[in-house]
Amino acid sequence: MNLQDTIVVALIVVGSFFLTVGTVGLLRLPDVYNRMHATSKAATLGAASLFLAGFVYYGPSGAGLTSLVGIVFLFLTAPTGAHMISRSANRMGIEFYGDEAEWPEE
Repeated sequence: MNLQDTIVVALIVVGSFFLTVGTVGLLRLPDVYNRMHATSKAATLGAASLFLAGFVYYGPSGAGLTSLVGIVFLFLTAPTGAHMISRSANRMGIEFYGDEAEWPEE
């Protein structure tokens, strides 16, 4: 196994770990804001690691370039989507879970 294969395997393992953590966060966290945060952050890191593994495996031309475009697209759309979900939930009146929703009076 050469260095390139080792890097690809490591990136796939890291990506799978983050996607698994995001899935567990989606299933276990109490409200839409926490779930949105867990899935957007973990899915971004996980998918970016898998795209990067594709870039390392295929090289800078062809499918590797497609992987880099996928990373750029992911980093542009995932935060925007998470922001729109949380803003929509807030406008619909969905409350935060727990005492963190109570802001101190000034």
